[in-house]
Amino acid sequence: MGRPIGVTRKETTPLTRRLAMSSGNSPAASFPEKTSWRALLSPSTVIRLLISWGVVLLFLLFGPAWLAEPVSSLAAISCFVVLFSTILYAAFGVVHEADCLADALGEPYGTLILTIAIVGIEVILITAVMLGPGESATIARDSIFAVMMIILNLVTGLCLLLGGLRYGEQEYNSQGAAAYLSMIVLLTGTALIIPNTLSTGDGTLLAAQAFGLALITGVLYVAFLMLQMRGYRRFFVQPRQGALTIPLLTAQQAQRAERHDTARPAVNRRATLLRSTILLALILPIVLLAQDMAVLIDLGVNQTGAPVAVGGLIIAIIVFTPESLTAIRAALADQMQRAVNLCLGAFVSTVGLTVPVVLLIGLATQQTVIMGLSLLDTVSLAITLLLSGLTFLGLRTSPVQGMMHLALFAIYTLLLFVP
Repeated sequence: MGRPIGVTRKETTPLTRRLAMSSGNSPAASFPEKTSWRALLSPSTVIRLLISWGVVLLFLLFGPAWLAEPVSSLAAISCFVVLFSTILYAAFGVVHEADCLADALGEPYGTLILTIAIVGIEVILITAVMLGPGESATIARDSIFAVMMIILNLVTGLCLLLGGLRYGEQEYNSQGAAAYLSMIVLLTGTALIIPNTLSTGDGTLLAAQAFGLALITGVLYVAFLMLQMRGYRRFFVQPRQGALTIPLLTAQQAQRAERHDTARPAVNRRATLLRSTILLALILPIVLLAQDMAVLIDLGVNQTGAPVAVGGLIIAIIVFTPESLTAIRAALADQMQRAVNLCLGAFVSTVGLTVPVVLLIGLATQQTVIMGLSLLDTVSLAITLLLSGLTFLGLRTSPVQGMMHLALFAIYTLLLFVP
């Protein structure tokens, strides 16, 4: 199906400029990177910083009194709304700054910066709940599984459906999708399914098993990142129209041309440093507010009788809403490979970073960490992996596949509350 009338890809957004840079064009020369604090600190960024740090100050001063037992329902709901909104607001700022850094560094570094920044926030929130006062043995497992269902079914489904309705069949790099899916099958299988088969019998791991799994998962993830950024970068870049891959010879020629391209501007180190500082200034409020959020999540689950897994779902929603919107915008811009990098790459980063950190924290604090999924969730995981494989190991995407992923997410939501 051809591109509909009125739809253009000439917009000079960070997304389109970054993809153009990665293909050898150099429009960035027309968009000089601003390097002063005044230029980088836009009014919206200043407001975001002031609100985020203002809420941090309020909870440092009055949080202990507001959250002291017994906590009234009105106080708990009010504090939860303020914390949820502030953390989500700061997370959008983190995504914006990471996206600006990605704009300067190009693909696939841009996607990696974005996903690692977001997954870092998730690890912070999970750690806060683990070290909180409530029962949190399953929070890591529940969060990882909720992220999987949100990213691989809800967000992927929306990308396929909305992008397909606008452009018809959309193309992507099949080798990159296969690499992501292989990592997802391996990491989820070892982290969420194998623990149910061990001698402990309750989905936990012995100390030696936990340390070994953390080490192997971490090393594998780092190795995957290195290959993704170096020798196999071509797997994760949009191929030319009508092709499903980028041939090795073509990729080598492009790399040689890029090395000799004097028109391509160098990375502005000052601007990169300033943006990195702003990014950290937006992540710190999330770190400082995470403990109060963990207390309220425990309180809400206990008082309402909601499933414990709802805590993991809340963390997943907070963390991946900004990145999800970025992926949907990429699909609507007919850049399905960017959406694939964000969706599949985000979940690979989630498991690759979260599992080692959580297991090591459990060992250091002597906390019980249950990683094995329930039978119902195991079946849902298997269906999700099978459906994702059929979706991304084909030739092109279509809206039909998007509807299937959305239907599976709806079933997951229903069974979460009515198992």
